[in-house]
Amino acid sequence: MWKYLIFCVFLGTAIAAQEASNAPGGILRALDKTSGDTLDIEMRVGEARTIGSLRIVMKECRYPAGNPSGNAYASIEISEPGKEGVLFSGWMIASSPALSALEHRRYDVWVIRCITS
Repeated sequence: MWKYLIFCVFLGTAIAAQEASNAPGGILRALDKTSGDTLDIEMRVGEARTIGSLRIVMKECRYPAGNPSGNAYASIEISEPGKEGVLFSGWMIASSPALSALEHRRYDVWVIRCITS
C-alpha cells in the first residue's frame, strides 16, 4: 500500500500534515434532490458508475495511515453524458463535503469513507 504525505492548507498556511494510505476504493452517497432518495455507492478506483443522469469516476481514495475509518479524501470526476465538459473534477473530503462540492440542480454527491478490502 502506497503512503503519501498530505498537507492540508488553509489560506496559504499549512495547518496539518498527515501520512495517508491509498485505498482500493470508496463509498459515495448520492442524493436526488427531486425525490429525496439517497443511494450509497461502493466504487473501486478506476471504476465508472451511472447514477441518474450522472457518470461518476472514482480516481483515488485516501485515508489517514493506520486509521481506515478516519477522514477520507477522494478524487472523483463527474460528468453528464451527452453534455460537453465535466461537472466536477477534484478532491472531496468526507468531513467537509461543502468545501469542494458538486454544483448540480438535481443531484448532490459526497464521499462517506474509503474501503480497505
